[in-house]
Amino acid sequence: MKYQHVCLESFGHIPADEIVSSEQIEEWLLPLYQRLRLLPGRLELMTGIRQRRFWPRGVLPSQKSVESAERAIATAGIDRGEIGALVHASVCRDYLEPATACTVHHRLGLPRNCLIYDVSNACLGILNGIVQVANMIELGQIRAGLIVGTEGGRQLVETTIARLNSDETITRNDLKRAVASLTIGSGSVAVLLVHRDQSRTQNRLLSAVARTDTRFHGLCHSGRDESVAGDMRPLMDTASERLMHEGIRMGAETFGEFLRENDWSLAEVDKTFCHQVGVAHRRLMFEALALDPSLDFPTVETLGNTGSVALPLAMALGIEHGHLSKGDRVALLGIGSGINVLMLGLQWQRSCVPLGPTAIPAQGATAGLSSSVP
Repeated sequence: MKYQHVCLESFGHIPADEIVSSEQIEEWLLPLYQRLRLLPGRLELMTGIRQRRFWPRGVLPSQKSVESAERAIATAGIDRGEIGALVHASVCRDYLEPATACTVHHRLGLPRNCLIYDVSNACLGILNGIVQVANMIELGQIRAGLIVGTEGGRQLVETTIARLNSDETITRNDLKRAVASLTIGSGSVAVLLVHRDQSRTQNRLLSAVARTDTRFHGLCHSGRDESVAGDMRPLMDTASERLMHEGIRMGAETFGEFLRENDWSLAEVDKTFCHQVGVAHRRLMFEALALDPSLDFPTVETLGNTGSVALPLAMALGIEHGHLSKGDRVALLGIGSGINVLMLGLQWQRSCVPLGPTAIPAQGATAGLSSSVP
């Protein structure tokens, strides 16, 4: 897929408030650690994640999605009446129905002729939403569109801890399949796309390349669909090592096609943003793609795995912190369970003036830690 008329105009994002360290999670897991005779420090050693963030209890995804979307609209300075599509694209949503996009649309005061719906595709939801809105702009159906999502990690982490502590049949091998659930963090991000004719930035979306290998759809899955926000008690079962290697293999295969689609050589990739899973995953992925990790903007050590918002949130933070320069060729490298791969190519020019920088937690920061067992 190639694009001539689509620009990535602005981002909006909201950081979650409560910082929870891997050390704190291991304190909550003390009954399990004592029973299996595990040493503390294991979680950070295995994942490279020092911290993740949580929303306050009771916060619905739509609440933070509205805040992120308002920031994206304000940063771009666009008349919200021009927004012709709204896609809410995170795994987390308020209810099974109606679409969370309905609540977000209402609170944003978007026009009645705005096409709205939810998209869910594990960690690629927002990237999928970007492609869908870009297609509408390219076809001349709309002039601007908004993709937004909010992921919450608290319920999954707390449910996983409760299960690990209460089920005395759990073995060390069972724990391995639950580790990915303990890495999940919270975040919210919105992406505004506009037609090139009305863009102030001229940050062109050039291409999208998608590949899938659904033979491995069972490597990572939740329980049954119980997505009622007020009483969600999710569980995940993840064959992390197999998923990592199969995903990287699929990513490397897709990356070759991505370079051909953009007519880029490997050396012409100036910057990257990738899905943030863990430190080992990131290192192995860049080795497989023969890319220099310094081209990337990592956030996983302090934000954890924030699902569908991980890649766009890393990009939003990277822009704020000066990671991109005029003329950069940018690769967005999305790999999600399923297995699905989606890679987008951008030509960067400039950013709209943001509302203010968002600090990434400093190494070793512990402010805001909750002291009670969830």
